[in-house]
Amino acid sequence: MEMMRNHYNGVYLFLMTILAMPMVSLLRRHLSYTTACQYFCTISILPVVSLIQKVTKSEECVFQLIGRYGNIFSVQFGNLTFVVVNGYQLVKEALVHQAEVFADRPHIPLLREIFKGGKGRLKQQRKFVLSALKSIGVSFEERIQEESRYLTEAIEEEKGQPFDPHYKINSAVSNIICSITFGERFEYHDSQFQELLHLLAETLLLIGNFWGQLYNAFPWLMRWVPGPHNKIFKHWKKLKYFVNGVIAKHKEDWNSSETRDFIDCYLKEIEKSKDDSISYFNEENLLCSTLDLFLTGTETSATTIRWALLYMAVYPKIQEKVQTEIDTVIGQSRQPMMDDKENMPYTNAVLNEVQRMGNVVPINVPRMATSDTTLAGFHLPKGTTLIPSLTSIMFDKNVWETPDTFNPEHFLENGQFRKREAFLPFSAGKRVCPGEHLARTELFIFFTTLIQKFTFRAPENVELNFEFTISLTRCPKPFQICAVSRC
Repeated sequence: MEMMRNHYNGVYLFLMTILAMPMVSLLRRHLSYTTACQYFCTISILPVVSLIQKVTKSEECVFQLIGRYGNIFSVQFGNLTFVVVNGYQLVKEALVHQAEVFADRPHIPLLREIFKGGKGRLKQQRKFVLSALKSIGVSFEERIQEESRYLTEAIEEEKGQPFDPHYKINSAVSNIICSITFGERFEYHDSQFQELLHLLAETLLLIGNFWGQLYNAFPWLMRWVPGPHNKIFKHWKKLKYFVNGVIAKHKEDWNSSETRDFIDCYLKEIEKSKDDSISYFNEENLLCSTLDLFLTGTETSATTIRWALLYMAVYPKIQEKVQTEIDTVIGQSRQPMMDDKENMPYTNAVLNEVQRMGNVVPINVPRMATSDTTLAGFHLPKGTTLIPSLTSIMFDKNVWETPDTFNPEHFLENGQFRKREAFLPFSAGKRVCPGEHLARTELFIFFTTLIQKFTFRAPENVELNFEFTISLTRCPKPFQICAVSRC
């Protein structure tokens, strides 16, 4: 029964996580070829549930659906219809070759509600966030190196005994975002910090679960219905109160000639455009941009690192090869740095394979067509919502030699690192993840530092597995490991 629930969660959230509607049915959607009319196939919910019970992995269900109905099909949740796009070539066509067409974001009721105060041109705000992150990016590496030392010390306190790495890793990664946005980090045991992490984690979980999906399906009804979804708004109010307090403190000692963090960057932009009556740079948008960074800047990186430690504990020979490369290139006397990455092909390959198999973001954020277009022979009218499936790429048997096996050789050729075009953990095109550089730096430095200092093993008489849960990300179920010091 538990396994069946896992399978159900996989396909259920593959279809529902981003647009987040309840009760799925893949139904006939009338689209037209340039030469003739064409209908997508109809699937009722019962055959889908039956299929889920028969397969052993959620991605198997995805590929069986693709095998039956093709790489492009439409799905309707409530009153909204969107098109799911599968396979590397088709996703690349949409996100790269037609990047300008699929540049908008669709209306998602729940996100619209919590970000309702943040108004303005999305492109303008996005461009600023990218610019601000780059302007403080020179200190990314140093901040992450410093935090990795704190993380190492926290893990050393476990003295090789079994522990759940979730709390420590999330604290470390969240501290990077705190440092970038607030200009300060928190002690892992700080009560205010832990409340912040709890509110963020539960908000993400609720947005992605059944109740969040119900809200998106029937927002006009769910606003008046009691239920766990109401916690989202209560938590969001507390988060806004916390961030507003930080912004107020920044304003008190703000110096326009000094930029300490993201909030300072934004305050400077507000000051610069204060005489512009149509400027979208204001404190409400600063609040929304800061909260958006927190929502997107912690969960994916922290989850990927947890997957990495789990895979290392399950595959000790691979972990040993990573340690050998670390000892050769870096040694034990200094910390890893990004310049080491090009000299560490095996470690780089392992990290990429962790991202591929971990599949932390099974589907990409939804895109909306800004004009009529054609994709795979189908006419897609303006306003069509597109969902690119990253799972269909990460486990594609036509792309990967052993798609269902953890195999770093996917990213190696003659001992050298091999880039793979179909490796898209951060999406592709103009709407690629704005925090990609930060995420790559976090993954490399945190991972190499931890493997440099510790050997991760399963607790005695415990068999680790790769069972997962899905909210807005695909994350391993809680597990315990032992971190044995190498010093």
